Amino acid sequence: MRQPKSPKPGRRQILSLGAGAVSLASCTKAPEAAIPATAGNAANMRPYGERSSFEKPVRAIRSLSASSGTGSSRVPLADLYGMVTPSSLTYERHHAGVPTIDPAAHKLLVHGLVDRPLVFTMDDIRRFPSVSRICFLECGGNNLSDQRGESSPNVQQSHGLLSGVQWTGVPLSIVLREVGLQPKAKWMVAEGVDNCRMARSIPIEKALDDALLVYGQNGEALRPEQGYPLRLVLPGWEGNTNVKWLGRLNLVDQPAMSSKETAYYTELRSDGKAEMFSFVMEARSVITRPSGGRKIATGPGFHQIDGLAWSGRGKIKLVEVSVDGGKTWGKAELQEPVLDKALTAFRFPWKWDGQETVIQSRCVDETGYLQPTREELVAARGLFSGYHYNAIKPWKVMANGDVTHVPIVL
Repeated sequence: MRQPKSPKPGRRQILSLGAGAVSLASCTKAPEAAIPATAGNAANMRPYGERSSFEKPVRAIRSLSASSGTGSSRVPLADLYGMVTPSSLTYERHHAGVPTIDPAAHKLLVHGLVDRPLVFTMDDIRRFPSVSRICFLECGGNNLSDQRGESSPNVQQSHGLLSGVQWTGVPLSIVLREVGLQPKAKWMVAEGVDNCRMARSIPIEKALDDALLVYGQNGEALRPEQGYPLRLVLPGWEGNTNVKWLGRLNLVDQPAMSSKETAYYTELRSDGKAEMFSFVMEARSVITRPSGGRKIATGPGFHQIDGLAWSGRGKIKLVEVSVDGGKTWGKAELQEPVLDKALTAFRFPWKWDGQETVIQSRCVDETGYLQPTREELVAARGLFSGYHYNAIKPWKVMANGDVTHVPIVL
């Protein structure tokens, strides 16, 4: 005769057992040394949050000329995590300082080849249907030193003119429909209200595709340095075209040929000619940890290699990592979400044997474009381009764990 089975416990019994287990676990006395000390008000509530006093990463600030208000600041990529850059660390590039603008008085004029020229207040703009989108923002001159043959010592100096941001605003196509875009309009001149009246000519196809009139950044209003109260965002295109402190959109039949698209932000080729309106930021990647200026303190053994990949033409499809100077390559894991024209974080498991070596990454985007070596890029563009340098960036790992840049041989 079989013994009767014990009845299954009911939900109430399970909850009771679970509570008992939690109670027993919580009653286990921890060693006194493991109990952290606290000081001051335990709640420590503040009207506007700040990071821990133990966290020190900051942007590297550089003045670019003797002219007042010009300069840039670079993101400490090796100290950040994930695909979104904190608003307080988002890179900056200024040509004429940062204006102070009262949003209640700010206006956007949309005119030119339109049926109904209109002036919009910020309240008007916020009444349109809004969207939020994560995409990268990168200066066209990012990694310019490496392009010139001066290998940057760390990833902040080499790739720090790069950020991942969640933007919130209005699709520009909605506003252009409101004013009645005329068929003769082939270009749009976007102009800021900063002291230099920064202006860039944008093909109408981009304006109608995924361009945004942005007033939000990472869940709050734009920072002043990022164009408060209104800026243009063109996903995947060089940062200079994403005009800040936007005050005017002029619809025209040809580009304006402004100083920032003729004297600057053009690419000089080996034959002496310059390529203009090369807007898209091509696919590139970089290892952020371990990277130049850091040290692998724990010595040989397992280490995770971390990095970022991005492309102005769409999603990243593949990242490969080499830990032997490019002789062999292994597939890295892409961390979700993998978004269109956004930073994609990747990781790669590495068992370091303690010997000197060179580590590097390369990526492929959804168009099939493979990130080039420096030699391939120079062969195609020459040495004087100055913008859109997206070659593979190697880091040398020394036997003592120090990580340095690899000198560039011209």
